[in-house]
Amino acid sequence: MDRFSIASFNLYNLQLPGQRMNPGQKPWTKREFERKVSWTAEQINSLKPDIVGLQELWHRDAMGEVLDRHALADRYELLAEPADGDRIICGALVRKGMRRGDPEWIDHFPDAVRLESRNSLDLQAPEISVAISRFSRPVLRFQVALRDESPLAEVFVAHLKSKLPTRIDQEVWFKDSPETYKEHATALGGALSTIRRTAEAAALRVLLTGVMKGTATPVIVLGDINDGQHSNTANILTEQPRYLVGDSQGGADVGLYTAQTLQEYRDTRDVYYTHVHNDLRESLDHVLVSEQLYDHSRRRLWLFDGLIINNDHLNEDDHRGTGTGDHGLVCVSFKYRPLESN
Repeated sequence: MDRFSIASFNLYNLQLPGQRMNPGQKPWTKREFERKVSWTAEQINSLKPDIVGLQELWHRDAMGEVLDRHALADRYELLAEPADGDRIICGALVRKGMRRGDPEWIDHFPDAVRLESRNSLDLQAPEISVAISRFSRPVLRFQVALRDESPLAEVFVAHLKSKLPTRIDQEVWFKDSPETYKEHATALGGALSTIRRTAEAAALRVLLTGVMKGTATPVIVLGDINDGQHSNTANILTEQPRYLVGDSQGGADVGLYTAQTLQEYRDTRDVYYTHVHNDLRESLDHVLVSEQLYDHSRRRLWLFDGLIINNDHLNEDDHRGTGTGDHGLVCVSFKYRPLESN
């Protein structure tokens, strides 16, 4: 394989018609589901990525309906074993023949994740302890062969906690004193969601470091991290590697490079956004790659070959009626160009 492409696709609650979803969300009708399946299949068929990281997948059979369109089932293998309709998972489509080994869905944080500090160098900072032990959405991990020769690439598909404030009105402490907390529910709920998302980013970073430290393994992270390119969430995941302009002078052993930044080096205009909320255009969906896929790395194997954002459908308000999603699709291409061949 001399070229390959990868995409991240938030499916906007892809569930079978009539089946429950999140509290407050109406199940899809058969007609809504049919439109949704058709639109989802069209998006995948138009981009034709080799690997698609999927978020907000409820039921594997719903994705099976998508694959029945445009002969997608002949092209892709679906990784979605745990998606039985009871909860949201991350899944993937992988071009047939690329996957190696068995996929793994990771629920619990690694043992090395400990968010506790009682002896800060900042003497004014009070002690802190965060007790979170698992991901809101299980992280999918699998391996693919980008070429016949080694090394295999490690792919992670993630969906971190959203910015939506956590509901606190059913908590015992809230009910015991609603007059104290009611006016501050949005702020407190937003803080809880941020803490959870930050903890999940740290846990995923620990997993990534375990794979990347001291190795030549290409690593790709796909997903909806519910935060922007320069957010603390992204900084934790990427470890903020330096982007050097000089040819083949850089690269970071455990760093990840955002496709958004790679595209900015190639374009004088930034049009990258994947979500719209209250008229604010944000980039929540990302493709992150290790130094083996970074142009200016001393250990480069693959060269960035362009990025596409499908986001015109975000201008539509009635996603239920049109079958469209509420996130844009990110698709990134690479071509095989190891440093030694330059």
